[in-house]
Amino acid sequence: MLNDKSVVITGAGSGIGRAAALAAAGQGARLMLADVDIGSAEETVEMIRAKGGEARAVKCDVSSSQEVAAMVEAAVATYGRLDCAFNNAGIAQSATTTVDCPEDTFDRVMAVNAKGVWLCLKHEIAVMLNNPNGGSIVVNASLAGIRANPSTPAYIASKHAAVALGQGAAIEYGRRGVRVNCVCPGLIHTRMMHGFLESIEADEALAEQLAMPGRWGTPEEVAAAVVWLLSDASGLVNGVTLPLDGGKVAA
Repeated sequence: MLNDKSVVITGAGSGIGRAAALAAAGQGARLMLADVDIGSAEETVEMIRAKGGEARAVKCDVSSSQEVAAMVEAAVATYGRLDCAFNNAGIAQSATTTVDCPEDTFDRVMAVNAKGVWLCLKHEIAVMLNNPNGGSIVVNASLAGIRANPSTPAYIASKHAAVALGQGAAIEYGRRGVRVNCVCPGLIHTRMMHGFLESIEADEALAEQLAMPGRWGTPEEVAAAVVWLLSDASGLVNGVTLPLDGGKVAA
């Protein structure tokens, strides 16, 4: 589905980002994999190359305009263009009430999860507009971008912002050939999710019982949806916010 397409993935060093990179490579994508931890991105690159895929790594803090611009420029310089992007990089927030949330925590979470999405969209779309066939972008939000939850004021604000940024860009650029969609994973087996549950001293077994369909999701399940949204197979899909939660939002 992504044969010969040039694809950027942020936060590609672990979890959903790594799973998406492996899935995209399996579909023939040529990848520029970004992470603030360059070592982890390089590990993903080696996993892809071991299977005969094409990928390179670049260090990128998505809250930095200069580093995001350099990431996009690296993809274009390496592969000649940028066709697709999965804006996946994000950080969690330790549990705290709205009143007790430190200002520096709020600022950092917003800088990565909200400003980072905007910067990626800004630089990616600018080059995709030069493509005859446009481009496709997926933003990784969260169920926290659809529904508020207690004890994470910075996180829910940032993820609602990510969804809004994705929808706004979809409206602005859909007629010019650039599609933007959002995915909103629920309870997924990732280091970030397990770390959050530990921060609130939540029982993982209970969390699984409360999930729908009664189990944790996997990064690979999220990756499958991302690859489809990036591909031409979803060419009529634009501006969608897709829950990947087994039906939790509908309950």
